[in-house]
Amino acid sequence: MSKSSSGGILIILGTFIVALMLSQIPLPTFLEWWRPEFVALFVIYWILALPQRFGVGSAWILGFMLDSLKGSPLGINAIALTIIAFITLLLHKRMRMYPLWQQAFVVFILIVINQLIFYWFQAFTGTTAGNFNFLLPAVVSAVLWPWVFVVLRSIRRTFKIS
Repeated sequence: MSKSSSGGILIILGTFIVALMLSQIPLPTFLEWWRPEFVALFVIYWILALPQRFGVGSAWILGFMLDSLKGSPLGINAIALTIIAFITLLLHKRMRMYPLWQQAFVVFILIVINQLIFYWFQAFTGTTAGNFNFLLPAVVSAVLWPWVFVVLRSIRRTFKIS
């Protein structure tokens, strides 16, 4: 492994540490439902940008890390992020051609799928709410997608990660 490739791995890992930290920032109770899914957004970006270096296995590991950070039943986020990663890998060539606003719509659908999987599994434990508030993070994530994309792309280009 060359020095530039190991540096790229460290930068990617650093972005995911930031995403995990952003997912844990305390928010007031009334804003909890509006928290974007930063880890899922970063997974989608890195699969779009570097599908040969980041994939389903990496998303699975990140999902387990997110499960342990959030204290959710082990494997729920891992399964949800793995499915999102798989769908993104299937669509990555098309998504790269879309303008950012169309990518944001696809990201909205992917985050909705992520949330549905997560809350479907939580329904087995009886810990979910009976309303559709769990879909609000998909809206916020889609709105934030253009900025997440631009910031991560500039990081990737600055450090010449390929």
